[in-house]
Amino acid sequence: GTGTASTPGMEDFDKGGTVIGGLEESNIPEGFEFIPSSVLDEEFDFQVMSGSSNGASFDVNIKPFCMGFEDFFAGFAEGSHPSLTVSPDHGRMDRRGGEITTLNVHCNPNGQAGKFEGTLVVVLPEENEKLSYKITANSV
Repeated sequence: GTGTASTPGMEDFDKGGTVIGGLEESNIPEGFEFIPSSVLDEEFDFQVMSGSSNGASFDVNIKPFCMGFEDFFAGFAEGSHPSLTVSPDHGRMDRRGGEITTLNVHCNPNGQAGKFEGTLVVVLPEENEKLSYKITANSV
């Protein structure tokens, strides 16, 4: 009858699945370097009050662009101001058309005023891909 045909191997298709592969470690490997691309993907500027005990933060939203789920590491390149941090610094990005990955960039100027710059690098190690973002925090 109609709708009763089965495809071999698809009997349990609607029952969920098992993720194969992916990050074995929950941390960035020791000695891993965040080297930016020669061309930036985007630039962000934001303001932070130098006297604020909490600093300030904003979100970088990344649309998934790979065919499958991809593990990523996120961090600042060498030479970036130490007041800049990113969270989460690792995870799994959805496949193309899926949910956006949100990274929170935070600046805690510890009472200093000035322009704090850094380059945020998001690395997809299994795809040999990276995204690079120039971040400028203006502490007043």
